[in-house]
Amino acid sequence: MVQQKLNLVLAISTEMKISSAQIEAVFSLLDEGCTIPFIARYRKEATGSLDEVSIARIRDRREELLELEKRRLAILKSLEDREILTDELAQAINGAANLTTLEDTYLPYRPKRKTRASMALEKGLALLAENIMAQDGCNPRHEAKAFIDVEKGVESIEEALKGALDIIAERVSENSEARNVCRRIFARHSYITSALVSEKENEAAKYKDYFSWKERAIEAPSHRILALFRGENEGMLSLKIQPDEMLCLSALKKLFIKTKGEEADLFEEAITDGYKRLLSPSMETELRNALKKRADEEAISVFAQNIREILMTPPLGYKNILAVDPGFRTGCKVVCLNRQGSLIFTDTIYPHPPINRQEESAKKIRETVNKFSIEAIAIGNGTAGRETETFIKTLNLPQNIITTMVNESGASVYSASEIARKEFPDHDVTVRGAVSIGRRLMDPLAELIKIDPRSLGVGQYQHDVDQKALKRALDDAVMSCVNAVGVDINTASRELLTFVSGVGPQLAANIVKYREENGLFNTRNDLKKVPRLGPKSFQQCAGFLRIQGGVNPLDSSAVHPENYALVKNMASDLNTTVKELMGKAEIRQRIDITRYVKGEIGLPTLKDIMEELEKPGRDPRCIFEEFSFVDGITDISHLKKGMVLPGIITNVTAFGAFVDIGVHQDGLVHISALSDKYISSPHAVVSPGQQVKVIVMDIDMDRKRISLSMKTSDLEEK
Repeated sequence: MVQQKLNLVLAISTEMKISSAQIEAVFSLLDEGCTIPFIARYRKEATGSLDEVSIARIRDRREELLELEKRRLAILKSLEDREILTDELAQAINGAANLTTLEDTYLPYRPKRKTRASMALEKGLALLAENIMAQDGCNPRHEAKAFIDVEKGVESIEEALKGALDIIAERVSENSEARNVCRRIFARHSYITSALVSEKENEAAKYKDYFSWKERAIEAPSHRILALFRGENEGMLSLKIQPDEMLCLSALKKLFIKTKGEEADLFEEAITDGYKRLLSPSMETELRNALKKRADEEAISVFAQNIREILMTPPLGYKNILAVDPGFRTGCKVVCLNRQGSLIFTDTIYPHPPINRQEESAKKIRETVNKFSIEAIAIGNGTAGRETETFIKTLNLPQNIITTMVNESGASVYSASEIARKEFPDHDVTVRGAVSIGRRLMDPLAELIKIDPRSLGVGQYQHDVDQKALKRALDDAVMSCVNAVGVDINTASRELLTFVSGVGPQLAANIVKYREENGLFNTRNDLKKVPRLGPKSFQQCAGFLRIQGGVNPLDSSAVHPENYALVKNMASDLNTTVKELMGKAEIRQRIDITRYVKGEIGLPTLKDIMEELEKPGRDPRCIFEEFSFVDGITDISHLKKGMVLPGIITNVTAFGAFVDIGVHQDGLVHISALSDKYISSPHAVVSPGQQVKVIVMDIDMDRKRISLSMKTSDLEEK
């Protein structure tokens, strides 16, 4: 076990170019039950200040290597049980550095269903195959005569030779060197070709671009690979992913053929058969899996990055909010939330066709704004959103009231969820949806974590990728954001608390129940009274939970309780209190942090402590900025080429960014139009929620597509 750990440490250290000491520290901390946010924030000295991304990569790679070891042991046991494990074979299996090499080594010995080669072996044709492969000048037809055996089913020279060639074909296809040669050719020289499946033209309209498509597999972007695979899975496209077969056949013949003559000709025939029938399909499957894995990883990375940006959207903060879930025929659901986000009022107005009660609706909104001292109005950006925004802006409400559109993606998912039913058992889905819109403006992070990230509309083929890997990446992203911001333990929902380091669903429920039964938490130490919240959980979560106005001023900061005594010593050394230390910069400036380096406390932790003393519990999110679309541009029919419009990035993909410009249909800024300079990734210049200025380049009314540009050169021309 110790040796295995050392091997894993060395392997990952070499791969990631991170010191063995850092890798070993991460292993130990993970094994102790520490979470990634806790390790990254509070164990910097141990890990050499590795960030969350690096720690997650180490965790994931260790799991992959452990799975490799598990497979290695299973193979060794299978060979041993069948009494075919030799010292040489064991050495080869133990020396396999990756799963591909391991499986190639095992392939000739893997139990198989009946094949043409296995039937030929049963007929006693192995020696004939070996004689042909030896290429030592034998006469194959003469040799074959000796293997005719009617009882075994070999009735002629031709049948003997055919069986021998079947054995050779399978051996060539299972030869590790041959597989590596073909694998390299497939990886470097394969083309993806797609074609429309017969009589599917109408059904496959969305795949029109791929009805006759060909490109090098190595250059195919992730989004195209996933699109092509989806088209194939839906039965709309037929795909092939192969190189020119002569490249592989030439390489294989060069590898195996050592002479000329009849035996060489027969060997070549077997090689061609083995390649076409066995090796090529196997290599294509491998390549497909590799392309899918690469595409999945890129798509998941894009999705996780988008989720981070969405969750870290600047909050408006604690305001009295009027939220509107717009609609035409069914009206607009209106709710009011107080500064704690509690629902205090609901109503429905009908300012739009077909009912058109504009005067009545206007009166209701004005009265509601005055009655509940409304400070901000949040309007969902779905159906009738722009029309409702225009209506609200005609009411001449006080200028200090912020009126803004809110992305309502996933609101309907939340409103029909068990979480929403528990929160608002006496209200229907329209009220719940409006509440969600209002709370998203107040604190996007606290509200959006109630929704499956896959429902937020910021993914790229999220239903096509590895769902287990996607869930892990999104869980990591959500946990990272929640812990980066910190959570007020006295106001946080059970759902928000679930993502705090070391908490999880059960402890989150216990915390909320304790709070309901015993009142607000006064100190972080009160957490220890929560049922089942033991020392380890306290260690993991305490630094990320905040208590505003509590007994200890450090409880409102990210300073971990394990370092409270250190801060107290700092204050004592300056003849002051912790509260004054946090409130007065001139006192903090007198601290020489090098004096406090001791044991596991180093400069990284001390610098973090000083930053927290300066700005306790600082929110890392940006400041909220009000946004407005252009008045009068509310439908795609209102657009014209050359229009310059403000917009909000709604989704970033590998091929570009989608922008809401207020016309109920997002426009696309292709990656080539995002910047005047070359960029390798759209994330280099844009992120979801970002406010941008775009120019309309093209409008396709039939397909409802809007082409936009953010290039300075295009904007300046206008």
